[in-house]
Amino acid sequence: MVSFYGEEVQSRILLGTAQYPSPQCLADAVKASGTEIVTVSLRREMASGAGRGGFWDLIRELNVKVLPNTAGCHTVKEAVTTAKMAREVFGTDWVKLEVIGHHDSLQPDVFGLVEAAKILCEDGFKVFPYTTADLMVGEKLLDAGCEVLMPWCAPIGSARGPVDPEALKAYRAHFPDVPLVVDAGLGRPSHAMEVMEYGFDAVLLNTAVAKAGDPVAMAKAFGEAVSAGRTAYKAQPLAPRDMAVPSTPVIGMAVFE
Repeated sequence: MVSFYGEEVQSRILLGTAQYPSPQCLADAVKASGTEIVTVSLRREMASGAGRGGFWDLIRELNVKVLPNTAGCHTVKEAVTTAKMAREVFGTDWVKLEVIGHHDSLQPDVFGLVEAAKILCEDGFKVFPYTTADLMVGEKLLDAGCEVLMPWCAPIGSARGPVDPEALKAYRAHFPDVPLVVDAGLGRPSHAMEVMEYGFDAVLLNTAVAKAGDPVAMAKAFGEAVSAGRTAYKAQPLAPRDMAVPSTPVIGMAVFE
């Protein structure tokens, strides 16, 4: 069980709702993953919900908690405005905060991110900031009022997996009591398992499931990988060694002379 802003959930996977081949596929993938939290873009709802759309009705029928996001926002003003509109549309103070700073890598504008987080936290929002694995930025976000941090492991949609494992491990070690969610860059269930073995509390992903050949099967695989990674972390795996170590005792073994 993991707690985000005082709300406890069993599942440690958060799933995006964009790019699925059909609404039914989305619904089946959410169920197969076991997730209890889905991210929803305000732009998606506004675009599809002219008649107060089927998309929002579908999400509500899944009986999961909604985490609205500010995907596609490139300025503090745009992100703050989008967050406030999402609060009205979805009826929640939770918001996944994105302030994109680079068009090609979709790397967050960490300066704008901290500024927007401070504004939203002071306005009562419970902010889930999409950030890099920079320790100083993480500290600034906590100072701004965030209680959850979401570092990337690779650029959004790249499916590269953890490109700097040591940075992620350092992040976990530096913020031992903060709920940490790896957001962006996961491509395979083994990537999710790896970051969970580092001790992260959860993962958030979208493209790796939605664009898979079989999104429902992939959602199930990610759900199982996240659970296995968490179990492995709690089981305290062995640290790598430079030298070989025999797994059976050698004392008393016969030797040739």
